[in-house]
Amino acid sequence: MSDTTSHDSDVSFIRALAELLNQNDLTELQVKRDYGENDSLNVRVSRAREVVQQVAMPQASSAPAAPAASMTAAAPAAAAPSDDPASHPGAVTSPMVGTAYLQAEPGTPAFVTPGAQVKEGDTVLIIEAMKTMNQIPAPRSGTVKRILVEDGSPVEFGAPLMIIE
Repeated sequence: MSDTTSHDSDVSFIRALAELLNQNDLTELQVKRDYGENDSLNVRVSRAREVVQQVAMPQASSAPAAPAASMTAAAPAAAAPSDDPASHPGAVTSPMVGTAYLQAEPGTPAFVTPGAQVKEGDTVLIIEAMKTMNQIPAPRSGTVKRILVEDGSPVEFGAPLMIIE
């Protein structure tokens, strides 16, 4: 294969990966393409998602204080950013991009359920990536507080999967 043909083919391949990234709302995709001995192409396509965090700033005003009912309604909204599962110290995050499965096979019991006790190293779920089933072990012993993914749902690298405390 000539260098020009190889180059054009590689550029088309990378463009196709970028389109795949956008169409499936992924943040990162990595592929290695082997052409032969000592000849390969390793491509990583990623994009950063803009994270916007709004902070409510108190405003000085001459208006009377708001009624208690509206103050209590605003309190849960202010507490929501600290309830982000990804920032929880017990969060188990995905080590790869793939599809999460909560059970070994359809119709079998789930590996874990909320309230279940797990030991470090126990399989808590499976992530399928490139037709390979990868067992995800519990990083610590504790109690499963929340499962944040549904069976068969796509997950991204670093996405919170569950909370173990």
